[in-house]
Amino acid sequence: MLSARLYRSPVAAYRHGPPPIRRRKNSFMRNVAFLILLACCTAGCGGRMPLESSARLKVVDGTSTLPAPDRNDLTAADRPSLIGPLDTILVDVFNVPDLSREVQVDASGRIAMPLVGTIDARGKTSEELARSIEAALRGRYVRKPEVIVNIKSSVSQVVTIDGQVIEPGLYPVTNQMTLMRAIASAKGLSEFARQDDVVILRTVGTQKMAGLYNVAAIRRGAYDDPPIYANDVIVVGDSPQRRLFKDFVSVSPLLAAPLIAIIQR
Repeated sequence: MLSARLYRSPVAAYRHGPPPIRRRKNSFMRNVAFLILLACCTAGCGGRMPLESSARLKVVDGTSTLPAPDRNDLTAADRPSLIGPLDTILVDVFNVPDLSREVQVDASGRIAMPLVGTIDARGKTSEELARSIEAALRGRYVRKPEVIVNIKSSVSQVVTIDGQVIEPGLYPVTNQMTLMRAIASAKGLSEFARQDDVVILRTVGTQKMAGLYNVAAIRRGAYDDPPIYANDVIVVGDSPQRRLFKDFVSVSPLLAAPLIAIIQR
């Protein structure tokens, strides 16, 4: 017969919590439930909203075709191209071939030419620089000078794209550059990009300004694709939730397939 000192009932044994095996099982089930909940939340956040017509957007259903654009739709509004440091320009002086030449703007934004001397070219358009050269030649015994200036290559008119894009870096600004086109130039958003956290940094006069944009909303036509100008800085935010989910999947190979299947529905 067992002594009372050595006997312990099952009820008394559970007063201090379930046995280790059951505690481990409960912990595993809680982790599974947490991962499934995380996957569902991620799927809900990443769900694609349907396109709907609004005052700014007309949605054409699948039974119709988009109308062809007219001639004005195929050209963007004129935006002046400004000359900056280290740009290469072509100067053509009519009937004075010795003065026609290819010139690189120096680091201070100036050019030097015979009979002209040094002229500040920074921040000027091709037309404005041509008029400045004509004025300088007119005072150096050249009758009725006619000058044409063309920009051969520009390295000063660039936009900086940083953050969660595939290829961050400096990209030339074209006449039709917008936020979506700038991101496309950087090969698109990366895996961990946060589409509702895209910031454009810009200096206007002496004031530094920042605009927050939602790329997903632009894709849906909620508002216009904002234009991008030279010296803008675009920063695409990071999504910690996407990183956390990938970390869970990478360390849980047994759960990776079901979780990915849930997200892709």
